[in-house]
Amino acid sequence: MTQLSSNHTPRRGRVFPERQLSPEEKARRKAEDEVFYQRCRVVFDRVKPELIKEHYDWFIVIEPESGCYFIDPNEDIARQKAREKYSDKMRLIMRLNERGASGKI
Repeated sequence: MTQLSSNHTPRRGRVFPERQLSPEEKARRKAEDEVFYQRCRVVFDRVKPELIKEHYDWFIVIEPESGCYFIDPNEDIARQKAREKYSDKMRLIMRLNERGASGKI
């Protein structure tokens, strides 16, 4: 039987270290994401009281530029409705409940 040598040392660190984002770029992206979330949250807070009564725990997909939203009990169908109308824009998915959370930790 042949014995395998164990002189292989595992690589540590990123696979493509030259493609790392600078701290400034990371901060810029994080700030843009927060602004986008806040704009979506305004729409969510506006429509939540009227929709939560009849559509509790349904999914809501929000497009903040127009203020449009799409709701459905199935997450995939809600995404599809939004994608049909706003295929090239960013959208946020939330859940119609007290916090808007759509997942579990």
